[in-house]
Amino acid sequence: MADLLVYRAEGEAVVHGSDLYGFTVTEWRLPATYPPFAAVLFVPTTWIPVPALKAAFLAGNALLLACLVALSARLVGRTAPLPTLCTATALALWLEPVFQTLIFGQINLAIACLVLWDLTRPPGARAKGLALGIAAGVKLTPAIFIAYLLLTARRKEAGVATASFAGTALLGALFLPAATVDFWTRRLFETGRVGKAWIVDNQSLQGLIARVTGTEAPGLAWALPAAVLAATGLWLAIRAHRAHRADGDRWGILLTAFTALLISPISWSHHWVWCVPLLAVLLAETGTALALTVAALFTARTMWLLPHEGDRDLHLPWWQQPCAAPYPLLGLALLAGTAVALRRQSRALPETQPSVPSTLSAPPEPSVPSARSSSASTIR
Repeated sequence: MADLLVYRAEGEAVVHGSDLYGFTVTEWRLPATYPPFAAVLFVPTTWIPVPALKAAFLAGNALLLACLVALSARLVGRTAPLPTLCTATALALWLEPVFQTLIFGQINLAIACLVLWDLTRPPGARAKGLALGIAAGVKLTPAIFIAYLLLTARRKEAGVATASFAGTALLGALFLPAATVDFWTRRLFETGRVGKAWIVDNQSLQGLIARVTGTEAPGLAWALPAAVLAATGLWLAIRAHRAHRADGDRWGILLTAFTALLISPISWSHHWVWCVPLLAVLLAETGTALALTVAALFTARTMWLLPHEGDRDLHLPWWQQPCAAPYPLLGLALLAGTAVALRRQSRALPETQPSVPSTLSAPPEPSVPSARSSSASTIR
C-alpha cells in the first residue's frame, strides 16, 4: 500500500508544518502530488498505527466498491438487491483497476463514488454539484465534469461544483498557504513528478503514444491529439446526453469520464475504476456478450505480462503494443463506437421516427429533425 503511505506522510507534513512537496517516501521515492486540500483531509491517517490503517483502507475500499456497484445500478435505473450487490462486488474485485486500487491503498473508488453519486442525483437536488467539486479539489481530473455540466446547460449544478472546487482551494490556502502557492504556480505543471509517462503503468493517450514512438516525452505528438480528443470527447458526451436523456445521463457521464482518463498526462491503470459503471451500462443495454468481453479485457492484466523492467517499455515490438495499452485503446474504441451510433441514429430517426435499437438509442422526441441532429462544438 505504497500510496497509502504517501497519504500518511502528507498528513504528517500538515501536522508538523514541514514541506508538503519536498519529501519522498517508500523504496520508490514517491512524492506528494495532490493539492494541499487533500493533505488536510489525510491528517486523520496520522492518528492510526500503520497496520491498522492498512486494514481500515482495505475494508473501506471494499465498502466503497460495493457503493460504486450500487451507484452503477442506479446509473442504469435499477436497484441491486443485497445478494446481487454482494456477488457483483466480489466479482468486481477481480477487475485489474479495482484490485490495484486495493493493493496500492488508493482513493480512486472514493473519487468515483463522489462523482457518480452527485451526477446520478435527481435534477434540482439540493446542493447538486457539491460532491463533484470536492472530488475535483482532491484529484483535479474530475473537474472535466464541471465543463460537461456547463456545456449541457446545467449551469446551476456547474456553478455549485465550481464554487465547491474553489472552496477546497481556499481551505488548502487557509491551512497551508506556502504549499498552496507552491502547488498552483509550480507543482501542478511538473507532471514528471507523478511518474514516467512511458511505462506500461500509464494507460493514458500519452503513455500509448510514448511507447509506440519510443519517446520518453512525446511533446506535441501527444499534446495536439490530446486537445483534439478532449474537444471530441466532450462533444460526443453532449450529443449522447441529448440523444439519451430519456433514459438518464449514463452515456454522457461515461464518455466524459473516459475522455478524462485518455487526455490526462498520467492515468495509472488503477485510475480506470470507471470500468465498473461501464460494465453495468453494457450489461443493461447490450447484453452479456459485449459486457463479458470488456470484463475480460479489464481482468487480463496484459500490460503486466510484458517485459517492462528498466526502459524495456520503450522498446516493445509492434505486436506487443496493444497488450501494453488495453485501456486507452478501449477508450478510443468507445468514443469511435459512440460516434458511429450517433451518426446512424441521426440519419435514421428523421426518416423512420421510431427509436433505433442501438447502445445510444432513445425514444423520438416531438421536435423537428434539425434539432435532433444538432451538435455543440466544444473546446477544453
